[in-house]
Amino acid sequence: MADDSSIGAVDWNLAAKTGVRLVRSGPATSRYTAEKAVADLADASVRAEMPVREVTGLADGLPIPTAQILDRAGWINAAAQSMGHLTGADSESGLLIGKPAGIQAGAMLAYLSSAILGQYDPFTGENGTLLLVAPNVIAVERALRVDPEDFRLWVCLHEVTHRVQFSSSPWLAGYMQDAVETLGEGEDQSLTDMVGRLSTLLRDRGRTDTEDGAPGGIVGLLRATQAEPQRDALDRLLVLGTVLEGHADHVMDAVGPAVVPSVTRIRGAFDARRQRKSNPMHRLIRALLGMDAKMAQYVRGKQFVDAVVAQVGMERFNTIWTGPDTMPKLAEIDNPAAWTARVLG
Repeated sequence: MADDSSIGAVDWNLAAKTGVRLVRSGPATSRYTAEKAVADLADASVRAEMPVREVTGLADGLPIPTAQILDRAGWINAAAQSMGHLTGADSESGLLIGKPAGIQAGAMLAYLSSAILGQYDPFTGENGTLLLVAPNVIAVERALRVDPEDFRLWVCLHEVTHRVQFSSSPWLAGYMQDAVETLGEGEDQSLTDMVGRLSTLLRDRGRTDTEDGAPGGIVGLLRATQAEPQRDALDRLLVLGTVLEGHADHVMDAVGPAVVPSVTRIRGAFDARRQRKSNPMHRLIRALLGMDAKMAQYVRGKQFVDAVVAQVGMERFNTIWTGPDTMPKLAEIDNPAAWTARVLG
């Protein structure tokens, strides 16, 4: 019989093994195509660094770590390891680690592994780790019918921006980890319970946010059922994610055609793909995993960054990276002028 305190814990080693067993194979490619994609992404991850630093004004003089180019199974293993670091599950806590939760997490990782193009992991390696998932990049560039070399650099611009954000603002990783730890102290909901409650939310899937700026959908459900400390922690994570993703999207476009000649075509095709409707089961899974909320983060975050940079310029915008107090409040994401008035005076 398991100790009740272990129910919400996750066996991330089991999650990784489960995810690798369940993962779908990537697109069919020749050996040459696969090796070319790996080489291109490795090169693009380095070439993206200087344009990102020039646009952002961040990370000048800092080292450029080597990116890891992975397949889907490799990403699952890396993501599980990172989540173990983030949640503290890799430390000796004395708890019996939850195998049911590990299986559920593994299924989620398997699903996500076919959607992730890349990510920056600030919790592993001396300078964090930039991860790029080659088969997914190939699949998307084929679906969009865009220039592969341009698309690979475009993807790297986004992910390298995350590396620049964290490497130039060392407090960010601890801030994120503290919020996750606080969130984890609340009452856990099983995957089955969440699926049941989410099915009713699909009827309201057109609403992503409430009038006061608080999130709707799955995130709104989580907020409504949490105690104040956990609700505040979730809000901090939402705001941080929105700023990080919006800033990265802003940089991708600000770099412009001098670096990525077909950037306008890529942006148009990629945004159209984001807005494409999916079947009800996929909508349920996406809502459960927070993927629709993440899409909203890109849009709202970019609107916020675009507005502030247009008003005060990138140099003054960079005040946002000073510390927790200069991060926007939840309501300020949709009211950039309120942030500039509060923080910049």
